Amino acid sequence: MRLATSEQLIQSQGLGAALERWLRPAVGFSHPRDVLKDPHLDLPDKRAILASWASDASAVQDEPKLRWLLGTAEPVPLDDVREALARLDRWEGADGGEVH
Repeated sequence: MRLATSEQLIQSQGLGAALERWLRPAVGFSHPRDVLKDPHLDLPDKRAILASWASDASAVQDEPKLRWLLGTAEPVPLDDVREALARLDRWEGADGGEVH
């Protein structure tokens, strides 16, 4: 997976920030819609981040409708993650992958 904003991150914040983004790709995203908006990620990278967010491994204990991906500030509703994934599906189906 290509690092989101890696060249800009290295130039502005140093290699440590870029490595943090590689190890925890959700760093900098507070909501699934932020992943969709990132112009430096291609659709497969966006899908990989959102799929990690939707994973049971990111489930909040005793709160199965919430997901908290490592590197994010707080949990988000699983429905929000699913909606972001559905938007990716629509983008791929409508335009062959062009992002809106």
